[in-house]
Amino acid sequence: MLEGLHPNRPTHIFRITTDERSARAMTELIGEIFDPTETAVAAFETEEDGPWLLEAYFAREPNEAAIRELLRPIVGAEADNGVFLPLEQQDWVKASLEGLNPVRAGRLLVHGAHDREARRPNDLSIEIEAALAFGTGHHGTTKSCLLAFVDELKRRKPRHVLDVGTGTGILAFAAAKVLKRPIVAGDIDPEAIRVARENARLNGIDPWMKLYVGPGVRHPLADRTGHFDLVFANILAKPLRLLAPSLSRVATRDGTLILSGLLGRDVPGVLSAYAAQGWHLERRYDLEGWVAIVMKRGGAHPRPRRVEDDDYSASTSG
Repeated sequence: MLEGLHPNRPTHIFRITTDERSARAMTELIGEIFDPTETAVAAFETEEDGPWLLEAYFAREPNEAAIRELLRPIVGAEADNGVFLPLEQQDWVKASLEGLNPVRAGRLLVHGAHDREARRPNDLSIEIEAALAFGTGHHGTTKSCLLAFVDELKRRKPRHVLDVGTGTGILAFAAAKVLKRPIVAGDIDPEAIRVARENARLNGIDPWMKLYVGPGVRHPLADRTGHFDLVFANILAKPLRLLAPSLSRVATRDGTLILSGLLGRDVPGVLSAYAAQGWHLERRYDLEGWVAIVMKRGGAHPRPRRVEDDDYSASTSG
């Protein structure tokens, strides 16, 4: 799982508190303007019905004045209230976790150590702490993938699961917690896999995790034709399009793909790439400005289900 954009070694962070509309607009703008290998951006609600916090991570010292001018058409004078800070590598995900609420999808709960009291007796909890990998579970892409997974379990129980771009490992951990079976998960970043191993031990599921370092499915654990009946890929639109042939090859004929890391404008291109490989859209999840799609083999589905922010809130409340 990879949330948003992903610099391997961020050195600086920019933070600004604003309203939801402005946060989403700035997230999209920064994602378009900056090199995705050197910049990461995420925005999230800091409390229910409260302000939103945008955080942008940079792999090198940014031009502060230029960024403020870039954002000024969206937030006006508020752009001057944004804060730039140098970032110690060991602190950058910890910083993104601070002040965030636990994330729930059915019985699955993602939380930090400070929110252990949020666990219910029957919860399948996943505890994630600070690490050098971008993916904490609080981002809309991860929320929507977890919700899609919960909905998929209502239809069938997967036997072989692959998570491409696992990051801190949340989606793979959710599958391991539910299925109690070996889960294959990989990431191109060795640091992400190191962190995922630590998180797996923290959650008592390391015996179930089969982790690898490599791009896409380029590893013997993942490169298994027709083997996986559920594949997660929470990355970005361009790599998702490029991965369409290889993900299709390793999926079973009746398999399911849960794909995310997409903005709304990205969806048509990704759907087209997978339609060329024989997939159709089964369901779509729109949460916090991000989109996750669930793909099945076969011809076009007449009425794909669409889940939006309000549906998500209703399904996870209480």
